[in-house]
Amino acid sequence: MKIAGAPISWGVCEVPGWGYQMAPSRVLAEMTAVGLEATEFGPQGWLPPAPVERAAALEPYGLAAVGAFVPVVLHNPDHDPLPAVSCELDSFEAAGGDVLVLAANSGLAGYDERPVLDEQGWATMFANLDRLVDLASSRGIKATLHPHVGTMVEKRDEVLRVLAGSKIPLCLDTGHLLIGGTDPVELVATFAGRINHVHAKDVRLDLAKRVQAGELTYTEAVRAGIYVPLGEGDVDFAAIVTSLDAAGFDGWYVLEQDTILAGEPADEGPVRDVRSSIAYLRGLNLA
Repeated sequence: MKIAGAPISWGVCEVPGWGYQMAPSRVLAEMTAVGLEATEFGPQGWLPPAPVERAAALEPYGLAAVGAFVPVVLHNPDHDPLPAVSCELDSFEAAGGDVLVLAANSGLAGYDERPVLDEQGWATMFANLDRLVDLASSRGIKATLHPHVGTMVEKRDEVLRVLAGSKIPLCLDTGHLLIGGTDPVELVATFAGRINHVHAKDVRLDLAKRVQAGELTYTEAVRAGIYVPLGEGDVDFAAIVTSLDAAGFDGWYVLEQDTILAGEPADEGPVRDVRSSIAYLRGLNLA
């Protein structure tokens, strides 16, 4: 089992006003201290954007690069996402990593609201997804689509529509899927062959239902603690890992527990929960 980290577990997020953003030096050092050997790059701009400088930022910590989470507008026929994604792929060549994690950006700030797609929007998104799969593949990179609350692919019917309308594999984000109304256990049981990357999250179902009902925005739910260390929420990871193992999954399990910080942690901070999740996931692997 290949286990990696992600800066969002330390509150580092691309959303303006999300919360206090911890410096790479502390986050990367804590990843190393808890035994992680690799990380996603985090939001654009958190690490240096220049490919060689980004590689140099990781080098002192001995962390390999998994790849990057890249939100991009895919549904607008007047917008070509390829140039921006191509620039992001430049960093892979210098810093390493082989997974391009795409999210279907709504075009709005944050993840608390989104427009409704018409048929032209769906067709445009499917065409762009297939183009990006080909672009990434031509550079030795695996593309994957991340269903994500507040993006154009959030709910169960939208996930299934992408699977039917595009050739792109899926990033199994167990938290965002559950919040969006998709049972990740059922999805893996049916579509394990389409999954090439995992974002491992655990979720409080009571808060997820309040988001689904419109009682809480996504941001409010994160602040309220919707994400918990693996094994402490309502996601059946044992079933997920078993199904993925049976399907021959050999990709990354990236630990993600989205959090919002008010300021620089004076105590141990978010790394405490990361350590707990690592122990849980490794325990499943040894079972």
